[in-house]
Amino acid sequence: MAAAAESGGPGGAPACLCVLCGLPAAGKSALAAGVLGAAAEQGWRAAVLPYDDLIPEQAFQTRRLEDGSTLQDMHTEWKSHRQAVLQGIEQFLRNQEMPSNSLINTTAWERCFQGLLQPKALKSDGLPLLFLLDDNFYYPSMRYEVFQLARKYSLGFCQVYLECDLEICINRNQSRPQPIPHEVILEMVKRLESPNPGKNYWEKQSLLLNTTDNLSQCDIQKVMELISSAMSNPLSPAEDNAEQKEADRLKCAASVVHQADQACRRLISEAMKTARENQVPSEHMRCLAAQLNEAKATFLHDLRKRFLQEALIQEEDIDVEHVAKRAVDVFDDNKKQILLRFINNHE
Repeated sequence: MAAAAESGGPGGAPACLCVLCGLPAAGKSALAAGVLGAAAEQGWRAAVLPYDDLIPEQAFQTRRLEDGSTLQDMHTEWKSHRQAVLQGIEQFLRNQEMPSNSLINTTAWERCFQGLLQPKALKSDGLPLLFLLDDNFYYPSMRYEVFQLARKYSLGFCQVYLECDLEICINRNQSRPQPIPHEVILEMVKRLESPNPGKNYWEKQSLLLNTTDNLSQCDIQKVMELISSAMSNPLSPAEDNAEQKEADRLKCAASVVHQADQACRRLISEAMKTARENQVPSEHMRCLAAQLNEAKATFLHDLRKRFLQEALIQEEDIDVEHVAKRAVDVFDDNKKQILLRFINNHE
């Protein structure tokens, strides 16, 4: 069975991984339910994988930075659970058995895969197979991991981005039995990067749905057409020089970080000059310099890590100067907040 799964779904049947992405309460679960029903009508085997159910709440821990301005994900445990979901799909593709992984309990797996494990379904190797992955998927790197799995097994791959008015999402969220904290949604608005086929070649099979109003049957039909197209055009396993690509990626990252470091140094010098002009005491000036340099070190570390992740999913040449400039704008905002706090405290 494992050998048969190397190309397409089990038994060589057409198969597709469909990513549903967007803000919390944008309507992803409702869309998944609608597509699941439409798939059943066409005789497809289909399963929904809601990440909120599969990944335990403690894996989504957040912490507030010292200045209280943003939230940062505690990535390690969270990323391990996300990878476990994809590993579960891979196990099923290979063996047509219930996935097993210590990070996800058996009951959660059963809810997702029970329809695919019915005797009737297991005897239907020739029928199309569909996995709907229901999550926010706010970074392209998250979606790219799904693309890689689809490419490895020559599956179809597509994305549906649910665009919804923020106020509507917040109102829907508040009516949930266990609403997501308001600040988490606001933070996700800042981070969310919708599919960009013009920038990322692998996102060409993408669809944008406006879900500010209720989903219509026409919306469901559009998604089914996208999935059918993806199934008819499965991906081919990639052949590339991994070592050379990794070397190029590291070299590019070093260049971005270097340019950003030079720009940050200039911004810190300007901030210190402004502080002196506002007669901030010398002992406070030393503290200000220390905080600015600490913020710069953290920023550059995060920039390198984020750049290396994003560079994995871009095929075209990267404009290093443009990337560094956009990144430094973020540090500039942080610098202004730190400087303003010192000036206000002095006054």
